[in-house]
Amino acid sequence: MQVIKKSIDGLLEILPTVYKDERGSFFENYNRQLFEANGLPTHFVQDNQSFSKKGVVRGLHFQRAPHAQGKLVRVIVGRVLDIAVDIRPDSPTFGQYEAVELDGERNNMFYIPEGFAHGFAALEDSIFSYKCTNLYHKTSEGGILWNDADLNIDWQVSDPIVSEKDVLLPSFKALFEQIHP
Repeated sequence: MQVIKKSIDGLLEILPTVYKDERGSFFENYNRQLFEANGLPTHFVQDNQSFSKKGVVRGLHFQRAPHAQGKLVRVIVGRVLDIAVDIRPDSPTFGQYEAVELDGERNNMFYIPEGFAHGFAALEDSIFSYKCTNLYHKTSEGGILWNDADLNIDWQVSDPIVSEKDVLLPSFKALFEQIHP
């Protein structure tokens, strides 16, 4: 397993060792000892999975403390552009984002700690899986408008399919003003 630190502190891309032969392939998507040795969390309390058609954009979502979630995300089948936006007010990269392409062939993973808004765009029909460090808590959920002009995220999809809920999310500036007037 190789762990790659991304440009924003706390974000990590994980490249598992994939063993392939004439039968197919095998890899470990979680190994407590290896995760501990690489500074990754080892306590996950909820696993989620979704299917998204090509062109779907989900996000940008987060949960507020004390119910904030770290997420270990990966694609089982397909390919997505995964986005993490730093929403930690005291961070030097506050308001910046990191994009990582995840795909079911490479089996790469992306760890997003608490303090980030998260979303993804399905570049192909995709099955997306993620482990969470905290349980879903409806009254703690929040989000940022996926196409916020100030964030200027290139989602790499034309004619995106976005939920009604996500279209109504506030801009980054509006959210920040709500949190710190």
